[in-house]
Amino acid sequence: MKLTFDLVLRGGSCVTSTGIVHTDIGVRAGKIAAVGDLGRASAEREIDVKGLHVLPGVIDSQVHFREPGLTHKEDLESGTRGAALGGVTAIFEMPNTNPSTTTQEALDHKLLLARGRTWVDHAFFIGAAADNAEQLGELERTPGCAGVKVFLGSSTGSLLVDDAAVLRRVLRSGRRRVAIHAEDEARLRERKVLLEDPAVTVHAHPVWRDEQSALLATQQVLRLAREEGRPLHILHVSTQDELPLLEQHRDLATMEVTPQHLTLTAPDCYDRLGTYAQMNPPLRDEAHQQALWNALREGLVDVIGSDHAPHTQAEKDRPYPESPSGMPGVQTLVPVMLTHVNAGRLSLERFVELTSAGPARVYDVAGKGRIALGYDADFTVVDMGRRVRLDDSWIASRCGWTPFAGMEVHGFPLITIVRGQLVMREGELLGAPCGEPVRFATALPRARVRPAS
Repeated sequence: MKLTFDLVLRGGSCVTSTGIVHTDIGVRAGKIAAVGDLGRASAEREIDVKGLHVLPGVIDSQVHFREPGLTHKEDLESGTRGAALGGVTAIFEMPNTNPSTTTQEALDHKLLLARGRTWVDHAFFIGAAADNAEQLGELERTPGCAGVKVFLGSSTGSLLVDDAAVLRRVLRSGRRRVAIHAEDEARLRERKVLLEDPAVTVHAHPVWRDEQSALLATQQVLRLAREEGRPLHILHVSTQDELPLLEQHRDLATMEVTPQHLTLTAPDCYDRLGTYAQMNPPLRDEAHQQALWNALREGLVDVIGSDHAPHTQAEKDRPYPESPSGMPGVQTLVPVMLTHVNAGRLSLERFVELTSAGPARVYDVAGKGRIALGYDADFTVVDMGRRVRLDDSWIASRCGWTPFAGMEVHGFPLITIVRGQLVMREGELLGAPCGEPVRFATALPRARVRPAS
């Protein structure tokens, strides 16, 4: 009997859980239906990917797409357009919009806004606050919810949990892994006097938001989470100081780093980019960056996320400290990190672990993160030999810029496939937005068990 598929990818180098294999992939009804020699199979559509690498779809588990309320910077359509152009097949969006995503109504509104407008699959975090702490356990199980996000230090937006009693209530409510922005608010307020000097420049940003502010916050949340038995995911780790602590708590806490912290270093980034290099937690010196790379190579890092946080050029051009923190990154995550792969800093298999399997494991994603039978047919197809000089004109984000402008990347996404649908090929978006909510194992409908008769 002749096999038939909706889509067959032929002859690619596929990165699977057992290594890189030269094989075909058959897709049926949006799922991976076959992996192997499909030379005799027929398909409605075939794509020749010889000479290319087929990766499980990249998941960017930390983006800020600014909708609702801040759509002059970004919205769900433009943000996911950039994701698709950059080879990303799913995104998890953060709650610091306007209004903040802290209620069922706000989450439902975001899911409604996303319907028919997103180019890739999506999920949304619920923001923790004093007035919703007891509801978080129920909210985190809502379909389309990526989990709970806690801001221990103030950043863009108004979400903040800087009281230990409130943080304990948050950690007691629910079971899923909690995403943490770890900067100590009391220390940030205490040190803000440093910014009152009229001669201050953005070079003071990592001095104000120093290593101790990150370490204090991470220490506190790990202590409380240990007492409450709640797993954590520490976002955008930026200091060498936190790494020994996170190593000691591997049974409790996972961690993320960003391409920015792995690629840009102070003081050079502030010399070249000024306030365009400003983000929270800050970009730091080479010693911290090297420590992050060592942690990545040693297996301590679980996820790479872009922390895509766009602001307009007019906003970023304000004098420091009036300038906002954050920079775009979803579209550049894949090419920047593939450049590191080609430079020998990590293997392609490790890249896949950090951007596909890792996010799926950390957040209990259902049916994504691997090239395996029954999984969603999400693929990031890349040319590891392609060299491209990044330019602001390529960026789909409404902000219209990238901190990596002028960088020659080595390795580039050529095809983005979401649940078997060809979304991007050679820099061109195809069809209409097809994104759907990501499914999580903790939010799947429970099967009803019939009582014995």
